[in-house]
Amino acid sequence: MGLPSHCLPVILATLSFVSLSSLRAEDSLKADLDLFITLPGAYSLTPEDLERRFEQGNWTRNPYFKWLTEDRSRAIFQRKDLDNLKVELSLLGGTVPIEEMIVDFEKGILMGVTISIFNRGDGGSIELDDFDRRFKTMGKHIGQQLHVSPTRREARPTQGMLTKGFIWISARGKAVLEHNHEAPGNTEFLRMRLARRDAGGVYEAAMQDRPGASVKLSQLPGKVERRGDEVFIKGIPMVDQGAKGYCVVASAQRIFEYYGISCDMHQLAQIAGSDPDRGTSSLAINEELGAIDHLFKTRFTCLAVRDRNGLVELLEGKYVGPAIPEASFHSMIRKSIDAGIPLLWSLEVGLFPENPPLQEQTSGGHMRMIIGYNTKAGQIIFSDSWGAGHEFKTMDANDAYRATHGLFVMKPTTR
Repeated sequence: MGLPSHCLPVILATLSFVSLSSLRAEDSLKADLDLFITLPGAYSLTPEDLERRFEQGNWTRNPYFKWLTEDRSRAIFQRKDLDNLKVELSLLGGTVPIEEMIVDFEKGILMGVTISIFNRGDGGSIELDDFDRRFKTMGKHIGQQLHVSPTRREARPTQGMLTKGFIWISARGKAVLEHNHEAPGNTEFLRMRLARRDAGGVYEAAMQDRPGASVKLSQLPGKVERRGDEVFIKGIPMVDQGAKGYCVVASAQRIFEYYGISCDMHQLAQIAGSDPDRGTSSLAINEELGAIDHLFKTRFTCLAVRDRNGLVELLEGKYVGPAIPEASFHSMIRKSIDAGIPLLWSLEVGLFPENPPLQEQTSGGHMRMIIGYNTKAGQIIFSDSWGAGHEFKTMDANDAYRATHGLFVMKPTTR
């Protein structure tokens, strides 16, 4: 049932701000991303601006950033430390190193950015004085940009508020600078979000004092689209798990964002005890997410897991009952999709054909999201957390049943 380290995409994109044609492969590149956090100029940036400012040059793929969606509504910059290329990302004139930055656009204009100033999965560890310096430097910058003093956010773990830090809200925008409540003594992540004042979704959720979904259960059927014989959920945000065995928590982050819950894969990795080098076992996810789901006003349910007898129920960590018939498996999927609720789907990839053909990972355990179905064609519709081009994919429904390790659902409890 494990999802091991080969649950990794092949990462080809790297980042830089310098002329690519003059670089040798072993050079170290530096990218200062201040333009995204300098107001009001950041608000005028468009997807076209990104492509003009960060041209592909002679590289096979754009080395500056990667689009996470084909409609160019979300892009990601990621620090790289490869044998033949090292790329450093930083803010404030190179004084604050960061791990990654997600840039969101809506209707062609910049809506906001989410910045991983540090996370354990990418950075390993951070010294206390370095954490303190990054935290204070970024906090001072946000205050200067938004022209307002911050409000302190205190952690309340028993009530689901698992981060602490500061919030800024003014006519110029809104921001949050936060970290796991055990930091700085035991730092898992240091995260910053900066957005327009009217930005919704995860940006609005990040400003709330109480955790939980901002989308009600009764609203989710309105997210379902029917196109010919295809029935699928639209509007599920895309993330890129990067070169880590984070396919489970990356998929969970996408579901949380879809529900309007501010919790990213690095925070979920801490909660679930994920090891970035070996992935997360399905049994561990069942236990950990099942234990914390109520904190986010959601309910996590394991629908089926595979043992030697086939797909069965999992109760109190034990495989129980007879094999779940294939017809029941497909019925579970249709019922959940019709309700606007995507499914977490762990499986053995590479056993059966899929469309488009698999490229990132040829075999091994992996987690995807089932987002739809086509009964007439006998297909399921799924999505991988690997960025643009992986939003909408299909597989024969019978093959999907045979490849399945586990099927899980997480849904909001607020009706």
